[in-house]
Amino acid sequence: MDVKFKLIIGRLLVMMIIILVWHPPDALGKSSAEKNGDLLMVAIPAAGYGAALFLKDGDGRVQFYRSFLLNLGATYFLKTVIDKQRPDGSGTDSFPSGHTSVSFQGASFIQARYGWKYGIPAFAAASYVAWSRVNADRHDELDVLAGASMGVISSRLFTRPRSGVAATFLAWDGHYGMAIRKTW
Repeated sequence: MDVKFKLIIGRLLVMMIIILVWHPPDALGKSSAEKNGDLLMVAIPAAGYGAALFLKDGDGRVQFYRSFLLNLGATYFLKTVIDKQRPDGSGTDSFPSGHTSVSFQGASFIQARYGWKYGIPAFAAASYVAWSRVNADRHDELDVLAGASMGVISSRLFTRPRSGVAATFLAWDGHYGMAIRKTW
């Protein structure tokens, strides 16, 4: 293995360790759905960061770092200051859902940086993570909605399209539209 490949693998492992330390997988879940959600929670942001590494996208890596760290910081700040009981009674750190915020941060990064072609499957996987948290009785709908919103917002603040044309769907005050942006 060359040094560059080892560096890429090392960075991916460090990122995955950070996610797992902040989100221990609870003995990898109790049900298949919960296990799959736990694994996707790691895989989605790893895919976004991995794409930036593979494509030698230095700007994308910096954008990912910023949105990832903002998302983790904001999520855990809120978990600390908002004392909300989990639906299953296992703790008072229910709001917002960390699994969901990390998943949607990764999905939003993938979509914003590399387009809807990759963003749609990423958002589908992130939605599965959100569903798995409610299904496992670890969160309610408000927890996962807040987590998803935080993940999307943190990526939107820092992530710009890599190149080409990017389309973003918009909704506000009962109006709907689409913004198209061209980058060179």
